[in-house]
Amino acid sequence: MTQGTITVDTPAQTARSTYRNERPYPFCPGCGHGVILNQLDKALSQLNLDPHKVVLVSDIGCVGLSDQYFATNAFHGLHGRSVAYATGIKLMNPELTVIVLMGDGGAGIGGHHLINAARRNIGITVLLFNNLNFGMTGGEHSVTTPIGARTATTRDGNMERPLDVARTVAVNGATYVWRGTMFDKDLPQHLAEAIQHPGFALLDIWELCTAYFVPNNTFNKKKLLATQEELGFPTGLLHREERPEFAQSQWDRAHAQQGKALALSPRGLEVRYTSRLEQPFRLVVAGRAGGKVRSTVRTAATAGVLSGLWATQRDDYPVTVMTGHSVSELILSPEEILYTGIETPDALLVVAEEGLAKVRHYLDRMGEEHLLFVTPSFADVPTRARKVVIDPKSLGIRVTRQNETALVLFKALQHLDIYPLAALADAIRATQRPEIAQQNLRVLQAVENAP
Repeated sequence: MTQGTITVDTPAQTARSTYRNERPYPFCPGCGHGVILNQLDKALSQLNLDPHKVVLVSDIGCVGLSDQYFATNAFHGLHGRSVAYATGIKLMNPELTVIVLMGDGGAGIGGHHLINAARRNIGITVLLFNNLNFGMTGGEHSVTTPIGARTATTRDGNMERPLDVARTVAVNGATYVWRGTMFDKDLPQHLAEAIQHPGFALLDIWELCTAYFVPNNTFNKKKLLATQEELGFPTGLLHREERPEFAQSQWDRAHAQQGKALALSPRGLEVRYTSRLEQPFRLVVAGRAGGKVRSTVRTAATAGVLSGLWATQRDDYPVTVMTGHSVSELILSPEEILYTGIETPDALLVVAEEGLAKVRHYLDRMGEEHLLFVTPSFADVPTRARKVVIDPKSLGIRVTRQNETALVLFKALQHLDIYPLAALADAIRATQRPEIAQQNLRVLQAVENAP
């Protein structure tokens, strides 16, 4: 089977009587988890799905232990994130059957994942093992704990209204929603129907936590059913509709676009120049926000790639974006760059006080083998590095906040002679809008013509 760039080779599928392995469940006596999992096994056997194409996704909690007891693929992740993982798996290969096993604790922690997967109609099946409390960590109350229920954290009775997970996802775009209990004899049929449904499906399955909720509330099957009725939470098939499933729709759209240029498609850079570098070169540019530091360094990085080099860039700026410092780290190397951090730069370029304040620690580490490029304003900065003063006003072009970094950096690159300035010109044309490119090409020409 081939799906885009994904190729899966699987053996011919034969009828299976069980999808369980031989390992026994670890759950407490009377816990609903084992009951529901056995019903899931019946549903999978009824559907006779290829186990190579089934993925069980779980997170933390008692139910998070479940995936290891089935002869299918499995993914186990962080608490509340199982739906997010399942979404990624389904988007990568829509032909997989993806089933989420999550507790009400995970549903509360990852509620936004549930809502957004429902909204998009991601074709996954979510089994909510709803035992009304956090069973693994000591019986604390969860988002589904009924009003008045006693838990480890609500000893006088829960005061919060429980979240109706089923109707929440239904109103937000889920296309198959069912609610019932661990005691429903037709649960395997509902599970099979939900798994086959081509869209986001959720089954809200109420069950008993015999370790905590049952003894704290003298709870049993009868009270469980009565609680659903008292809360006004209807049971059975609550919602079903047909709507395009998101993952397959994305793949269909991508296939329809084959051979067409997409706006966000990566563009290759052809090597046109050569570089004299024989080892990695680390450059740090320290300026101010709004000074085009990041975009200018990105141009320098692109020119490196055009010259046959590997390039990495890391940027540091405040959340305010247009005020404060802007610092970019650039590594150019003839070999692949496996570590992008810079402990000591080979060259440091300072064009603004805001940037200098962020890079003074580099000055303490730099020695005579390093270079410090500065504008006249910072000519007196103490350093053991060799200092090169670049006066942008002497380059024959009006200096502005937007072009100062480019003037100084392009002049520094000319001094370093890592690659020809023609590579910078090509990088400017390849990555910038025409009006911006023209401005920077004039800056580069001024640098080339300056003495």
